[in-house]
Amino acid sequence: MAGNHLNTKIRLFILEKFPLARKQQLKDSDALLESGILDSLGVLDLVGFLEQEFSFTVADDELVPENFQNVERIVAFVERRTAGNA
Repeated sequence: MAGNHLNTKIRLFILEKFPLARKQQLKDSDALLESGILDSLGVLDLVGFLEQEFSFTVADDELVPENFQNVERIVAFVERRTAGNA
């Protein structure tokens, strides 16, 4: 059930921070980068949120589009990074 909680938290952050996400009624599978919801600065905002909220550091080599493609991918990324920290 942790996935659902993560999912909600991450989606709420994106909806709150990025007006285009609200306008497009963001779904968890929506492409954040291709749709223009997230740009490079948006990704940095998101990374800052994830690092603070979930207490881990995103390495430079993890800053790849695959990890930030959509809410589902972000949740999977956070779950991988926080596995073992719980």
